[in-house]
Amino acid sequence: MLPPSLHDWLPEDHLARFVADVVHHLDLSEIYDCYERKDGRGLAAYHPEMLTRLLLYGYAIGESSSRRLEQATYDSVAFRYLTADQHPDHDTIANFRQQHLESLSCLFVQALQLCQKAGLVKLGHVAIDGTKLQANASAHKSMSYGKLSEQEQYWREQVDELLRRPCEVDEAEGRKQQQCDELPAELAQAQSRLKRLEQAKRELEQEAQQKLEEAKQEWSSRGKRGRPRKGEEPLLHTKDCHKERKRYYRALRNAACPSRSQNLTDPDSRQMHDNGRGCIVQGYNAQLAVDSETQVIVAAEVTQEVLDRGQLLQMMESTERNAGQRPEVVTADAGYWNTEMVQKATQSGAQVLVPPDGSGTVNNRQPRQMANNQVAQRMRVELATKAGCALYRMRQAIVEPVIGYIKDLRGFRRFALRGLSRVQAEWRIICATHNLLKLFRYRPRQVTV
Repeated sequence: MLPPSLHDWLPEDHLARFVADVVHHLDLSEIYDCYERKDGRGLAAYHPEMLTRLLLYGYAIGESSSRRLEQATYDSVAFRYLTADQHPDHDTIANFRQQHLESLSCLFVQALQLCQKAGLVKLGHVAIDGTKLQANASAHKSMSYGKLSEQEQYWREQVDELLRRPCEVDEAEGRKQQQCDELPAELAQAQSRLKRLEQAKRELEQEAQQKLEEAKQEWSSRGKRGRPRKGEEPLLHTKDCHKERKRYYRALRNAACPSRSQNLTDPDSRQMHDNGRGCIVQGYNAQLAVDSETQVIVAAEVTQEVLDRGQLLQMMESTERNAGQRPEVVTADAGYWNTEMVQKATQSGAQVLVPPDGSGTVNNRQPRQMANNQVAQRMRVELATKAGCALYRMRQAIVEPVIGYIKDLRGFRRFALRGLSRVQAEWRIICATHNLLKLFRYRPRQVTV
């Protein structure tokens, strides 16, 4: 007459059993510390390990909504097994994720280390690529600097009108204005809207001013003629000097009137062109570095930059920091070409293969040359060799299937959180579950061998 055991309802090789076993061996000390008082007593709460494996299993099967996860604890045997037949509500799940988001993102490195111990990571060849993912915001909520100024002026007039109207009524009736602790709903809404517009406009101005200072410093220190002072970097060539000068004057014009649009829902997101969909999306540029052995993700970053050209060195450093060693070969597409970045990456000791020529062609059917300097010429020679051509041809088969698997099969095309830091953490959780799925599929083969 006893109720059936959930262990008997779940197959031995089920993913839920694997997730429960892995989470038990992960280091969750940062999460546990938040639940302990100084006197040693614990707070009444669901077990952090149970909530962690609930979230990881949900992300692994493409389900991240806290409400759907709550419902799954009633409907799904796998979720009942992971929660020990407990049913945390969606507020508890959402609050746990928000409170421990940074700690959950750190599980990416632990999952990568487990893959390394299992022999799934060799770092012989690492391919880098980026993909555009939608933000939790609409592109229709983005405004240019001019539109923000117009809206700011409009709502400022509305606030002044709402503040002046009670005073006129009091003067007409011969009464003194009464103080009220709570603002009227209409006035509170107008002031809130005005505050958001002022904040968005201020952020655009600060960003434009920062870019101007960077361009001014680069041009004044390396672009102007004359012998460099002691400790300064060497002067640029004439062509590079003209580029820095154009960059400075472009930043000067942009500081006077910023050209970028600002989104009011998620100010950290940017309008980007999604090559896969062929349209402009409001989102982020998610970066991946994938090992060629079993397509395990060794580095995951998120940037606001629309182009990939400045991300090569950062992804290589992130790979070395996560995996503990430098990859032997690094490949990336032509969008990552930046002469200075490629030169620094090559000096690190790894073999870097990035084509300096774009995929487009000119009138004579020749590839469009993006650079024509010594670094680009050496790269063309290296890519023309049989070994270099074979290595670069593998890049597409290493990293692009991982992106397709995450976006199509797992259905992750849009971030649920807002803000660059939270989006970065969410992306690392997605990549951590990808590596756990690789480890899960690899384990049965090891048992049969």
